[in-house]
Amino acid sequence: MQSEEEQMSEALVRIFENVVLTEEKSLQAGYFKDLSIAEMHTLTAIGPYDARTMTNTAEDLGITTGTLTVAIDRLVKKGYVHRERDKRDKRIVRISLTHTGKLACRMNSKFHRVLAKHILAGYNADDRQHLLDLVNEVDQYVEQQLRKYDSSENVRATARQVAKDTTKEKK
Repeated sequence: MQSEEEQMSEALVRIFENVVLTEEKSLQAGYFKDLSIAEMHTLTAIGPYDARTMTNTAEDLGITTGTLTVAIDRLVKKGYVHRERDKRDKRIVRISLTHTGKLACRMNSKFHRVLAKHILAGYNADDRQHLLDLVNEVDQYVEQQLRKYDSSENVRATARQVAKDTTKEKK
């Protein structure tokens, strides 16, 4: 019989993989089949409202500006993103969504809302609130763990702590 930790670990991995696969398949079956998941997430990071800088968008995505430039080149060619240099400071590049990009962003947002609605539908109000509280706790914990990897020194410290914790568990 699997431990609770093993069951939880497997369930979290399955959920993550199934959400990504479902999102990918829904994209490929719909109007925006020329977009990859990564491209859709880039559109979401740009957002449907104001123009953003390449630097801020790359930071939000956790990628380099060079990597974002390649993605933006593709999205401009596909007609989802508009790119222009700042009028006052030519070093700054601003990106924004075209009408089609905004539509894709809204459709992806709707996909996530529908998914959440169906997950919550089988529960009463108290159970829904409890489930939301639990999911928020998991989210906060994962975000806290992510912050540990913000610098190489943190990565080394975290690796040392994991090694210590693993050794303690075996004893």
